[in-house]
Amino acid sequence: DFVTTAGGGVTLTGGEPLLQSAFTGDILRRCKEAGLHTALDTSGFLGTRASDQLLADTDLVLLDIKSFDVTTYRNLTGGELAPTLTFATRLDRLGIPMWIRYVLVPGWTDDPEAVDGLAGFVAGLGTVDRVDILPFHKLGAAKYEALGIPFPLLADPVPDPGLIESVRERFRGRGVPAY
Repeated sequence: DFVTTAGGGVTLTGGEPLLQSAFTGDILRRCKEAGLHTALDTSGFLGTRASDQLLADTDLVLLDIKSFDVTTYRNLTGGELAPTLTFATRLDRLGIPMWIRYVLVPGWTDDPEAVDGLAGFVAGLGTVDRVDILPFHKLGAAKYEALGIPFPLLADPVPDPGLIESVRERFRGRGVPAY
């Protein structure tokens, strides 16, 4: 079949797939039984909802870490950073490969000290294969406007190529592959 021939698999994403952890676990188990590669795309905030069996059926976790600065994280997400870091540590302990995804928003997530803190944390996790620096963009602004919802970061600039490369180099300097 196409998926097997192409070397693909199934990624569960959201919103947040761990909001419905029983359903997510069932899908991952069935995919694993069918021989498909499985990936879970999550913020990790609800990591305590992921059973060990759910994680055993997960080949890769795409873990979004919005900021390493506690206050910035709270301002961006309305939640706490600690559960995400605890989940990352748990994934590492269980030997589950991770790709860390970091959205770079000038004025929000580009603070060198916070980037260095995250790079140091990630460097201490043996199962992180890579960090993807995702430059903030405004492609969704028109959808917000169409729904009559203000786009919260409309006035914020997109990062320039120099900033993007600088952040990547901060991770690489800690021995973490960053793209």
